[in-house]
Amino acid sequence: MAQEQDYESEAQARWSDTPAYRQSRDRMSKYSPEDLQAAKNGANVAQALFIEALRMGYPSDSPQTQAAVLAHRLAISNWYYDCSVEMQKNLAQMYLSDDRFTAHYENLQKGLAQYIHDAIMAGK
Repeated sequence: MAQEQDYESEAQARWSDTPAYRQSRDRMSKYSPEDLQAAKNGANVAQALFIEALRMGYPSDSPQTQAAVLAHRLAISNWYYDCSVEMQKNLAQMYLSDDRFTAHYENLQKGLAQYIHDAIMAGK
């Protein structure tokens, strides 16, 4: 719980002046525990699609991998804030530049952080 508060404090300090942050904050303030679980499930589905594509050896620009990219963007857009392709590419950069994100994805599957980054960057 303390770690979540640390992340929220950091996010507020870094992005509170952005429309995406405000939209996410406004949406999340209305969510029930069930809504929060559904949002988490959406992220998990996208992660599972990326993991499957990586395990199958699909290139980052394959239809299967790009389906994961779309699921990732839609999960963010549906639950948090309107996530454009450009915003998603900014997130992809952060997945490699922030060790916490990299570790999260690497704990799920070796090579996943780079794979997600490359897949998102290959998207249009």
